[in-house]
Formats: sequence, C-alpha cells, structure tokens
Amino acid sequence: KKAIVFITTLYNSTLRTTHFRTPWKFSSICMIPKPKKPSHELTSYRPISLLPTLGKVLEKLLLIRLQNILSSTSTIPDHQFGFRNWHSPIHQAHRVVDTIATSLELKQYCPGVFLDISQAFDKVWHQGLMLKLKTILPSTYYLILRSYLSDRSFQVTLGSSSSSIHPIRAGVPQGSILAPLLYTVYTADIPLNPNTTIYSFADDTAILSQNMDPVIATRSLQSHLEILEPWFCKWRIKINESKSRYIPFTLNQKILPPIYLNRIPIPSTDKVRYLGLYLDKRLTWNPHTRLKMWNRYRMLKRVLDRRSKLTLSNKKTLYIALLAPIWTYGLELYGSAKRSNLHRIQSFQSKILRTIVDAPFYVSNHTIHSDLKIPFVLDLAKSRYIKFHSKLSHHYNPLIRNLSQITLPANPSRRLKRRWPRDHL
Repeated sequence: KKAIVFITTLYNSTLRTTHFRTPWKFSSICMIPKPKKPSHELTSYRPISLLPTLGKVLEKLLLIRLQNILSSTSTIPDHQFGFRNWHSPIHQAHRVVDTIATSLELKQYCPGVFLDISQAFDKVWHQGLMLKLKTILPSTYYLILRSYLSDRSFQVTLGSSSSSIHPIRAGVPQGSILAPLLYTVYTADIPLNPNTTIYSFADDTAILSQNMDPVIATRSLQSHLEILEPWFCKWRIKINESKSRYIPFTLNQKILPPIYLNRIPIPSTDKVRYLGLYLDKRLTWNPHTRLKMWNRYRMLKRVLDRRSKLTLSNKKTLYIALLAPIWTYGLELYGSAKRSNLHRIQSFQSKILRTIVDAPFYVSNHTIHSDLKIPFVLDLAKSRYIKFHSKLSHHYNPLIRNLSQITLPANPSRRLKRRWPRDHL
C-alpha cells in the first residue's frame, strides 16, 4: 500500500511539474533480427527499446488521457487505422480488397503504390512533432511530452556486452507505450487527393487510383505522389523508393505507364505484400495460398507425429497455437478464393491432423475433423467473416461502417465469376 501511495505521488508530481524524470528516459536497445534477412547486415535488425517499468506505467496513464483528447479533436484521420481501438489490419485490408474488387467488376484500372518508409519510428523529427503537438494538446501535456522527448539516451546491449551511452536526437522509442500514438499524430496531416484513396496502418501506407482510362488512373496516382514529395521533405520523412512497390490491379494485359517518386521510378510488380496479405494484380489470392507453411511444420514434426510422447490434447494445442495462425490470418478475406486455392490450405491442415492422431488410411478426414472439433477451411472462413461483418455496422469510424454493406462499394453488377468476401453472408 505504501508503494502505491509513493508511486501515485511520484506520478502526480510529474503532472504538476511537467517534468518526465531522466532515469525513465534511458533506453537499453535490444537488436531483434528481422525474418529472412542476412545476419551480417546492420539493417537486418530491428532496435527495440527496453525502458524502465515506472516510466512505462506513466506512459500508459498518459496514453489514455491523450487518446481522449485526440479523439475529441478528431486529430487522427479516419484512414489511419494503426494502433487505434477497435481497428485491425483486417479492417484496412478489407478496404483495399473492396477497392480492387470494385475496379475489376467495373473493368477499371486500379494502379496502386505501396510506400516503404525508412526507419519510420527512429527518424521522427522532434521539433516538427512538438510543433504539431503544441497546436493540439493542452499546455500541461505538451510540456510533459516535450520533457519526455528531450535528453533521452540509449545503450545497445548484446549478450553480456554493452556499448557506450549515446544521446537520442530523433525518433520515438520502439517498445514504448506512447511511440505509436506520437507517430500517428506526426503523420496525421498527410496530404490527400480527391482522385485517389489512401490506406494507412501506422507506417504502412498504400495509395490506389481507379479509372476506366489507364492514363488517367496513373496520372491521378502520380499527381498524389507529387503532392506528397514536398510534405515528406518538409517533415523529414524518408521514403525508400527501391523497396516501395507499384502494382496495376487489372484483368487487362495492357502495360500501364511507370510511376515516379522523387524522380525515381518505383519498381513494378505483379504481387505485393500489405499488412501480411499477398495481393496479386488479378486478386486471385493464388500467391497468398502458397505460403511456406510446411517450413514451420517440419520444425514441429517430431513433437506431433507418432514418436512424440505428448498427449493428443497437447498436440492439438500446439497445432492451434503455432501452425494454424500461419493460414488463419486474413482468412476472412482470402477465404473467398476459388476452391483450388483453398484446397492447398485444406490439404495442409488435413495432413497435419492425420499425423497428430496417427490415423490409418481408411479413416476419413471428415471423421478426424469432427473428433478434434476443428472445422474445415471453407467452413471456418465463412464463420469468421460472418462474425467479423456483424460488428461493422456500429463502428465509430465511417470508413469501417461502409464495410458493413452487403454489396461491393457502388454496387457494381457482378460480371465476373468470382466470389468476394461478402458472398459468405
């Protein structure tokens, strides 16, 4: 009880003096390797800040108050879904899929640019962020955040070795509670264009354009990027042109004009990964259903097959916790793919379940799924989308409420023999 009183007094004094204590601003940096990146390159590691617990608890308390203020002032734009309550990557991906699907049904061209922001959190310009916060927040919170960002220091730790201590002059610490909110505020005023649609999830930004004429569609997209170029320069946001991607979503074989950013052509591709989903130019979901699922299974095979001494219940738990999430993520959307694509996923699941129960050849897959109470892929896709869709109509974000329609946006006539996510309803 005395500890709680002491900590409460400490936090109240921070609010009263608007001073974020210096010991709480020290970061011990842990380098986390990025998947499938060469280990000998520095860019293959993600710096994660390990911060003092007392400071993080105070950040959590501040976050609640700051979110209320930003919500009342509508500072965060509707198109920004990152790190917001009741917003998920699937919501934003659904918007992208709806735009592409509508274009395909209307015989439109839908070129899209998926931007890669270099070291988004680590390069936030402190003075620019404070300039924006000053016009939004009450003076008390503004001064606390100014103290929070100033005089920060870090030390890189690897095993038992540590670097010398260095000052931090830019960026918001990855691993902190306030960093995502501060980044979304920093990029909240990103310029829009009436002829394009923008989709943001933290630093994952996509821009799509739709038109019957491919030249007009690409011109609108290029125009938006030309508006963004001076904004990126002004706020010191660096775009990695070589890692950004340009993809024309269309059923037509016509080659669209190239797209440039800072006079550098953005690499064109036939598929792109956005928010964990692979989107191909025809939106068939074929690349996504070819995920390398077997790699993780091989790592766990020894504890799942007949040689394992684990119980059936434990094997099932391992499958649900470690293997199923590989393919169930985004199933609400790609579950509308044609049966031959979904069959790859179903084949993966059936073979693993047969291994888990060590079933003889004459036992049907239906019996195994029934006994384990694990649904088939298509049944799970339908139930997950129905549950997902049922919560959309009452959402406070109008862009998510629009997803609750039972037809594609603009209700185009269905000319394609395709199934879209809403067909599960």
